[in-house]
Amino acid sequence: MRLGALFSGGKDSCLAIHKAWKIHEISCLISLIPKCEESYMFHFPNIWVTKFQAKAMNLPIIQVETSGRKDEELEDLTGALKLAVERFGIRGIVTGAIRSTYQASRIQKVCNKLGLWCFNPLWLRDQVELLNELVNEGFKVIVSSVSAYPLDESFLGKVINEDIVRRLVDFWRKYDLNVAGEGGEMETTVLDAPLFKKRIEITDYEIQYRGNSGIFKIKGLRLIDK
Repeated sequence: MRLGALFSGGKDSCLAIHKAWKIHEISCLISLIPKCEESYMFHFPNIWVTKFQAKAMNLPIIQVETSGRKDEELEDLTGALKLAVERFGIRGIVTGAIRSTYQASRIQKVCNKLGLWCFNPLWLRDQVELLNELVNEGFKVIVSSVSAYPLDESFLGKVINEDIVRRLVDFWRKYDLNVAGEGGEMETTVLDAPLFKKRIEITDYEIQYRGNSGIFKIKGLRLIDK
């Protein structure tokens, strides 16, 4: 089936595409760019990088700005999906939702309205298994934001590897931290993946950290042949 992929540039949407690609045709990426950092549904840190990730995957991308306000996000998502239907003839979408019923139910509502199938290949999967899968499958994923104790500045820009996974699991057991960061405890940016034809190399960045939250802000990058 011809699908569009809701794409934030983070680990969950990339892993969902990786799984969907094996059995469906991914025709385009669909990214909503929040004007507000406090978006209820959409990823914010380094969202501009998605256009370069699309180039790395050799896929077209639809980018639509969203207010980030709870009552308007569904309208913005509806408009973006309509564009994907018109331009690429998609019959459904793939999302990286894992356990967020808020996110999944709102996306499903829009899909029902437009007559689109909604495919959630990560839904209710064990979150530790998903992190290990990223490492084992060769994804290069960095932590691009943190906003929950005990995650601190030392995590920003770190590649998620076996050691980081172990630390996150330890935090989950001690502090009930969501291992996948689906509640916004952390955000990620994917620099390389099996489906990338090119990898992303960061050439400039800035770390902004205050209190218990911070961002690894990518300021420059280049695409490198693999």
